[in-house]
Amino acid sequence: MATQARGSKQRSVRGSRTGRPIMVLLDLLGRRWTLRIIWELREATLTSRALRTACDEASPAIVQTRLTELREAGFVELTGDGYRLTAFGRELFQTFAPLHRFAERWGKASYHRVS
Repeated sequence: MATQARGSKQRSVRGSRTGRPIMVLLDLLGRRWTLRIIWELREATLTSRALRTACDEASPAIVQTRLTELREAGFVELTGDGYRLTAFGRELFQTFAPLHRFAERWGKASYHRVS
């Protein structure tokens, strides 16, 4: 595991020796349930329980781990009503919009079946 360059905040990054921000981000987003949590928080503040339900009953431990990671990264915050995306989280979600539109078009195509 690599870490960021000396003098900056240390962050483990799988598969990277540089610790570049893009590598840190891709590492975080590639973790199981991370993208799903961001997706589920796109329009509403959710409690931990509501989020687990929205995530097809993902285990409480993994959801809490991902929420902690997303909070530490500045994408999610905990309010009195539950978890919600921060301004950075909403900006990150907006970067998914073109991918979502593409996926919708691809999903309607007859050749999209992936085994």
